[in-house]
Amino acid sequence: MRVAVIGAGVGGLAAAADLARRGCEVTVFEAAAAPGGKMRQIEVAGRGVDAGPTVFTMRWIFEALFADAGRRLEDHLDMLPSELLARHAWRAGGRLDLFADIGRSMEAIAAFASPEDARGYREFCARSAAIYRTLAGPFIASERPSPLELVRRVGAGNLGQFWRTAPLRSLWGALGAHFRDVRLRQLFARYATYVGASPFLAPATLMLIAHVEQDGVWQVRGGMAAVARALHGLAEAQGARFRFGARVEEVLVDGGRAAGVRLATGEVQRAEAVLFNGDASALGQGLLGAGARRAAPETPRARRSLSAITWCVNAPTEGFALAHHNVFFAEDYAEEFDAIFRRRSLCAAPTVYVCAQDRGPAAEAPAPGGAERLLVLVNAPAEGDAQALDLARHEAEAFALLAACGLHVARAPGRMAATTPKGFHALFPGTGGALYGRANHGMTGSFARPGAASRLPGLYLAGGSVHPGAGVPMAAMSGRLAAARLLEDRAGERRAIVGLGLSPAAAGVTADTSRPPAGRIRPAPT
Repeated sequence: MRVAVIGAGVGGLAAAADLARRGCEVTVFEAAAAPGGKMRQIEVAGRGVDAGPTVFTMRWIFEALFADAGRRLEDHLDMLPSELLARHAWRAGGRLDLFADIGRSMEAIAAFASPEDARGYREFCARSAAIYRTLAGPFIASERPSPLELVRRVGAGNLGQFWRTAPLRSLWGALGAHFRDVRLRQLFARYATYVGASPFLAPATLMLIAHVEQDGVWQVRGGMAAVARALHGLAEAQGARFRFGARVEEVLVDGGRAAGVRLATGEVQRAEAVLFNGDASALGQGLLGAGARRAAPETPRARRSLSAITWCVNAPTEGFALAHHNVFFAEDYAEEFDAIFRRRSLCAAPTVYVCAQDRGPAAEAPAPGGAERLLVLVNAPAEGDAQALDLARHEAEAFALLAACGLHVARAPGRMAATTPKGFHALFPGTGGALYGRANHGMTGSFARPGAASRLPGLYLAGGSVHPGAGVPMAAMSGRLAAARLLEDRAGERRAIVGLGLSPAAAGVTADTSRPPAGRIRPAPT
């Protein structure tokens, strides 16, 4: 069976590897010159700087992908565990390191805030682990469920665990039960931004991200671009073909189903199935042809997730001992998200994330006075198709906050490259610059994302805008789920895909909290 994959992002790469391994004739069409999608690098002053995702977690998803191909992940990626998860600083005062070891973090929190907050952190960790155990199999590693189907998968005997995921409470509200110090609520509320949401609107279910980080954050030697190269190599080794610089302009439809693609050059490639690894909203806007418009809904502007302004920097720093991951906070957290999601603007003192790519276990600290690579990021509204931001003003405000926290960056022409929501919209059409698809707000926000099978027969969806959500491991899982759905449909089967590639031990899932995994998907005729 011939399959055309549109987009060599993480989801497309994972799907291509699975489909080619199962005997499909797979061709991946990518508009860019290299694989990775949002996981891209920008050259600044002669060095490549990771300009997209910077955190590698949920290693078990990638281990399963490689193991199914008869390979070992560690033979293709050099990964080092991070003992220090992130360093945090506040403009009003205070610094706090968070560690993979819960005991060390408790000691740091007790000294930073209070022993009571340290105990609250321990309870928070236990709660986040329980939420993760409840949802890893039935939701993360499974085909998109409805709310009722998710309850069925969790099991009637485990409804207590399900309600403890707190789907009706906001993340910010739930954190108040664990932390008295508002700075700690800021720190842990930031997990909502990992999926492009506001902590004041996102469900408390997202506390599970805390457990994901405690389970392991890895620094990859060579940066996140090395992950894209490894996935590209895996897919090629299974027989997938890649065409870079090949922009797809239309999904062809014949007889009411997807039948191939037409490139910007006018070239037509016929296929029995098409897998789209891009923002699903682009389909709903008709950007891939009128025939595919009904395949997925357009995301309303008000429902878009966060965008960002990023600066890739290669310059000397001083005054603050950077870790690999660093977060700098102002005082009014609510104002930041009110500005973005209600007023569609940036506040004067946004939270600033800095990934110091020459720090941490996979790299030596830079020499005194030497330039180092940074990704500096502030959240922004996804208005890249509607308005232009005042980049100079927002740059001054972001780096002023860093300076107030003690970090001074020697900015200079040629040593920085900025990307705005308008730039992200150009890179990823149909998004307005939204980096995570639809915002995960409210109890049903996560169920509003499309599933692997689109509304157009023969067209399948993968990537951060579809189930199970945004982030590198989730995008990889979406690709595997899309490939499995495609093969099941080809075989004429109609059963739910539950627990795909899920190792209960690796994922921390026990029989008390989730259904047993369905095991490997059976081979389908091609």
